[in-house]
Formats: sequence, C-alpha cells, structure tokens
Amino acid sequence: MSQVKLQAPAGEMLRLLEELAAFSAPGPGVTRLLYTPEWSGAQHFLQEKMLGAGLETRTDAVGNVFGRLSGTGGHDKVILTGSHIDTVVHGGKYDGAYGVAAAVTALGYLRDTFGPPRRTLEAVSFCEEEGSRFPVTFWGSGHVTGLYSGGGAADCTDLEGITLREAMAACGYPASGAAALRGDIGAYVELHIEQGLVLEQAALQIGVVQAIAGQRRYTARIGGAAGHAGTTPMGLRRDALAGAAEMLLWLERAAQDAGDPLVATAGRLEAYPGTPNVIPGEVHFTLDIRHSEAGILEGFCRAAADAFAAVARRRGLTLALEETLATAPAPMDPELAGRLERLCVEQGLTHRRMVSGAGHDAQLFAPRCPAAMIFVPSRGGISHAPEEYSSPEELAAGLNLLTALLYELAYL
Repeated sequence: MSQVKLQAPAGEMLRLLEELAAFSAPGPGVTRLLYTPEWSGAQHFLQEKMLGAGLETRTDAVGNVFGRLSGTGGHDKVILTGSHIDTVVHGGKYDGAYGVAAAVTALGYLRDTFGPPRRTLEAVSFCEEEGSRFPVTFWGSGHVTGLYSGGGAADCTDLEGITLREAMAACGYPASGAAALRGDIGAYVELHIEQGLVLEQAALQIGVVQAIAGQRRYTARIGGAAGHAGTTPMGLRRDALAGAAEMLLWLERAAQDAGDPLVATAGRLEAYPGTPNVIPGEVHFTLDIRHSEAGILEGFCRAAADAFAAVARRRGLTLALEETLATAPAPMDPELAGRLERLCVEQGLTHRRMVSGAGHDAQLFAPRCPAAMIFVPSRGGISHAPEEYSSPEELAAGLNLLTALLYELAYL
C-alpha cells in the first residue's frame, strides 16, 4: 500500500459548502427541496464546479448530477462517491452537502496531483434522499440502483397537490426515470456527518460505519371505552391511554435491556376524545425500531407485539398493530471498512467502528456493490436543524480520509 502524503484542499471544500448553503428558500437554516428553484440552482451550480475541477459532467433522467474522472486502465466499473443535495425544511448546511462537496474537492485534487486514474472515479450529487417534499425517499440513488422504475411513485403529491411527475416536468425531466439505472458501479463511498452524539462524546475524529440499521415502523391503535372521569370507578375502566402508557414503558425498558445498537421510539401519540374530563377511549401511537442485525430486529419486534397484546388482554382493550415501513439492515463492505481503519491509523486519526441508525444512500448500494461510509462528529448530535455543525478540522479529516481511500481504489 502507498504511503503517499495526501492533503486535499479543505478550504475549497468549505467554500463550496458555504456557496451551496446560499441555495435555500427563505427562513432559518437551509431549505432545498426536490425540484424547486433552489434545488435546480444548486445542481446547476455543482455542474459548473465539477467542470471547473476538470470533470466530465452530466445529469441523468431524474436530475442526479455526475462528475467523471475517466480511468486509463480499461476497467468498466466506476468508483462512485458523493451524497444527496436536498435538505429537510429548515435543515443544516452539512447533511448530504458535505459528502457532495468533499467528493468534488477530492476528485479535483487527485486529478491535479496525480493525473488520470487507472479506474474511473465519479462524484455524484443525488437529487433527493430526505423525502421532505414528496412521500418518497432515496429518489436519486433509488433510480441509480433500480429501486424505482419511475412508475406509480411519480403520481404522489406534495402539500400543495403538485405531483412528483409534474414537478419533474417543470424542471425538464421526463416522466420516467428508467434511464437513470446504472449497472457500472463497482464501489460506492459516502462521507457524511454523524448526526448523533457517539463520536463527540468519545472525542474521536472518525466513525467507520460497519452497517446501516434496518428499520421497522408501526402504527398502533388501542381501543378501550370512553367514560366520565368523575363517575367511572378505577377498577371498571378500560382506559386506552393508560394501556398505551404501559406498552411504551415496556418498550423503553426492553430496548434498554437489549443494549446498543437497538433503539426504539414512539414518536407520536394521540388520545381520543382528548378532553380533560373524559377517559380516553382510543389511542394511536407510532413506533420506530432499528437494529443493524436482521434477526435481532425481527425478534425484538415480535416480542414487542406479544407484550403489547398481553397488556391489551389484561386491560380489556383492543390492539391493532400495522407495519408501515420495513427496511433491511445494510452491512458495509468489510474489506473497504478495513482499509478505512488502516488509513485512519496511517493518518493518525482517532476512530471507532459504529452502526448508523439513520438511513443513507449507501444502504441502497450495499446489496449491489462494495459500499463504505465515513462519519465525522456532529456538535451536540444536532442535525436536520439550523444549528447543525461540524468543525473545519473535523470536516478536513473526513475529506483527507476519503481522498486517501479513493487514491488507493483508483490509482494503485
């Protein structure tokens, strides 16, 4: 392995991040939703930056932007690196955009320093990942990997009733994104902020992601009997809210007992009729359960369903548990992860192995080609908010690690 000293220009990447943040709808933070003027402006701007870095640029059928550094070795598989350009409403300037800015900066530096690679490198700015405007996620990487065919999903609507198909057409893209499918990706590497507290709390510079957690989401509906709060004795009540509370306390205790990296969350709870002097006769709540191993995830979900059913029977309640989302865990490539750990040692970067509890574009590539993810710390674990922040030094460390891996993969 090469001991070549690589020092990518972090200042260029940081300037690019600031310039991208200017493409935002009014309001706090950064709001750059799919197929809006702010989104279009950012993607066109990135094409110009890629051209300026000496990359061959193109945009595919759904608006993903690619910058290619062609290889000389006759390899037909591409090493792809990047992330997504869209944001949540009033989000931060690092989520997604950091991986894109680092990819463009790394490829420009490698070209200027070492010339053409043996294997083709590409930087990508995926058009969408967050699902903030339309009820779809991974619209960009999903077309590249074949998750979407461009069919029925294009008929979903945003809050203003505009269909995804109409929004695409307004930006000049066809109704179908079938032409975006790629079969030539040999590896995918994504650099991202952690969006959590682990690295900061441990005072470490780098997280080498071993897997992206699988996820299950449910909607629970608990049925009891509404009644007068003053005239119904405690022993005769069928209180749906009290039953739901017992279920959620079980969930918290069981998740704590299971240990990391399992997490379980009840994000929304609604009681009906929702008045102070009436016993709740019906309760709805959501569940979000995640783990990086499929067997443990499935086992915990089954145990939760059984425990909830037991609470409902004992309290004389009804329970309807509907699964609304199921994604499989996505292991990262062990060989690429091992390379990253070795490079961290060679560069003197403190690091740890970790699981990503959040979803990322890398999880769509993992079943199709070797994939790797690099995390850098997030101050206070804050993300999806204007306060999202990673220091210039932390961002530079991630950039140099990404650059070193790309150099090994493409030049040696």
